[in-house]
Amino acid sequence: MIGDSFAYAKDAIVGKWMQWVLLVIATILLCLPLLGYSLKVLRGENPAPEVTDWGTLFIDGIKYVIVAFIWAIPFLIVFFVTIGAGIVALTNNPLSIVGAIGGMLFGFIVLAIIGILTMIFSNIGIIRFARTGSIGEAFNFKEISATIAKIGWVPYIIALVVLIVVMLVIEIILSVIGMIPVLGLIIEIIFIAPLTIFEARYLSQVYDSAGTA
Repeated sequence: MIGDSFAYAKDAIVGKWMQWVLLVIATILLCLPLLGYSLKVLRGENPAPEVTDWGTLFIDGIKYVIVAFIWAIPFLIVFFVTIGAGIVALTNNPLSIVGAIGGMLFGFIVLAIIGILTMIFSNIGIIRFARTGSIGEAFNFKEISATIAKIGWVPYIIALVVLIVVMLVIEIILSVIGMIPVLGLIIEIIFIAPLTIFEARYLSQVYDSAGTA
């Protein structure tokens, strides 16, 4: 799946320089059209679709952000409660710094757990949204759990870990390149689209593996 996803992303831009330019423009426009384009990839379109119908791309991108934000609400609530409680504790009693740090550390552990669970379920939820066109289906926990069960919980989690490792390595390389004044920033912006396409294609294949499990 990694090899296929790289080939898919490469075919989307290499030799199609105008399309790459359009994807860079989509990135600069708050990434909304790029997110809309990634939904096409998540629908399983193969080969990579053309960058057309900007109005639809913008609208789909906004929907994508809404779905992602709703999924992030539990994480955000715990985050602000944790930070807020720590600040209040220090404000009321500056000497209770140990207790405040302990409380915040516990909160960050809870945050990590919520973040992992959110990632596990939200990826499938977003693909369900992409394929059904229904925002409600992005939160259909019964069907999301059923899909993960068909993939296999262990294979699915391993697939996510592999994706995280690959993306982390690429991000580190781009971060090093990004240290080059001006040119580094330009290169990072140019490669956001191919990375987004790669990730979407990979997750799409993971989702489709439920049908062949």
